[in-house]
Amino acid sequence: MANSKQAIKRAKQNTERYKLRHAQRSMVRTAVKNVRASIDNNDPVKAKELLKNAEKVIDSAASKNVIHKNAAARTKSRLSKAVKSLG
Repeated sequence: MANSKQAIKRAKQNTERYKLRHAQRSMVRTAVKNVRASIDNNDPVKAKELLKNAEKVIDSAASKNVIHKNAAARTKSRLSKAVKSLG
């Protein structure tokens, strides 16, 4: 447990940051899952639309250092490749 005022403040900041990052990471996972689901259903129109949204969410998370920028690029690349393979 934090004893000093500084340590108490830092503990509060850490919990707030955790909540924000956790929510943003969840948004990324949901967006990726939605694209994958539309790919599995062979729906190229919906997949392209969801991919556009997923790229925004992924870029936003990467810019806030929620996920690493290379991980974001890799995820976007794999999703776009999968969508393109639908035709």
